[in-house]
Amino acid sequence: MKYYRYHALGNDYLVVDGESLTAPLTAERVQRICDRHRGVGSDGLLIREVSRDPQVVGLRIINPDGSEAEKSGNGLRIFARYLWDMGVVTTEPFRVHTLGGVVSCHVLAEGRLVTVDMGKVSFLSSHIPVTGPEREVLRETIEAGDRAFTFCAATVGNPHCIVIDGVVSAEDARHYGPIVERHPYFPNRTNVQFLEVIDRSAIRIEIWERGAGYTLASGSSSSAAAAVAHRLGMVDERIAVHMQGGCIDIEISPQYDIRMTGPVTRVADCVIHEEMFE
Repeated sequence: MKYYRYHALGNDYLVVDGESLTAPLTAERVQRICDRHRGVGSDGLLIREVSRDPQVVGLRIINPDGSEAEKSGNGLRIFARYLWDMGVVTTEPFRVHTLGGVVSCHVLAEGRLVTVDMGKVSFLSSHIPVTGPEREVLRETIEAGDRAFTFCAATVGNPHCIVIDGVVSAEDARHYGPIVERHPYFPNRTNVQFLEVIDRSAIRIEIWERGAGYTLASGSSSSAAAAVAHRLGMVDERIAVHMQGGCIDIEISPQYDIRMTGPVTRVADCVIHEEMFE
């Protein structure tokens, strides 16, 4: 299986052309591929698929545990760069279909920078989803282990729980993230961000990603966290989101449409041998 390795602020994916697969990508095979000791190692797989619409490129996003993600901001930027590297697209904006909806991508700076229109953020419980009555999920309380956190929830095509209790740490994300991910409030599990506001134009987040674990950077997490901070009146409409892996720029429209811009790095083109799966 040939793959192309990229990273976006340390969040690394393997891109594969679905038509070149010689065996089904079962959860077991995905877990072995993403294993950093016995496999290639990655934060997930991006599978290019043929779309029924010739004007749209199809994308499946597979988490390291074999589950499928609706949308990934870093994954979309990487996939856009891959398509540009393969000559499938030019610097003109183009569309990509994901389980979380169709998005528009724009490759800049000779492939080193990509802008993605991530779609509209919703805070409605039925859209995310979050259990309980229909409402915007803002400033509620969630218990995780020995702590109670104030949180908001949002979706940009995939679910997010944003903890807004102030100063954040990687330790909290690693410890409490997996508890919140599988909390009964979230029937489809959830991505988790621990949010700290720096000033009106900048925030910092630590991330626990559904199906992937602690993550250095995330585009959809940046989008959701920035949208929540803006919805609560903490920041303006242009926000720099700082993470362990680096920074992503987010723009929020009055209708809460999100435009994300961030870097992508090409790492390697390689082949996986079948012996790895034995």
